[in-house]
Amino acid sequence: MTREELIKRIKETAYLEGDFTLRSGKKSKYYLDKYLFETCPDILRALGDEFAKYVTDDVTLIAGAELGGVALAAATAMATGKNWVIIRNSKKGYGTGKMVEGVLSEKDVVLIVEDIATTGGQVIEAAKIITDAGATVKEIVCTIDRKQGAEENITTAGYKFASLLTKHDLGIKD
Repeated sequence: MTREELIKRIKETAYLEGDFTLRSGKKSKYYLDKYLFETCPDILRALGDEFAKYVTDDVTLIAGAELGGVALAAATAMATGKNWVIIRNSKKGYGTGKMVEGVLSEKDVVLIVEDIATTGGQVIEAAKIITDAGATVKEIVCTIDRKQGAEENITTAGYKFASLLTKHDLGIKD
């Protein structure tokens, strides 16, 4: 799928207009429903291929935060052959009670893939879990940057940031 086809598919599949409150608490007249595009195999495959371009030779592991980053991390892992982990939002009170599902070691160099970045709060928390475990976050790459502070917040937190698309690529005005 070309970049233009991917943009068209995401917009026609997941762009909604109305009055929405985002995870960040911000109000918005539009919403990009990640679950609508992440559940379409053609879009998910294309996103995995796009994220794979950020997997350099030193990257040993892909990570995605629950829940939106999980399918993206799996698709990227399938496109690259690299293992992947899920970063939980909170510890579950049963079973192993881990914050990371899968195998993360101190020697890992991790590419974090993310869905929609608004302020970057959730992905910064996920990156901190990875670095607290002794591993290195190589870069955080999101599917769509809403251009509402995520890049600045993520880089200020000490992480490298990139996005596959921005709201401007989708033709969304401020």
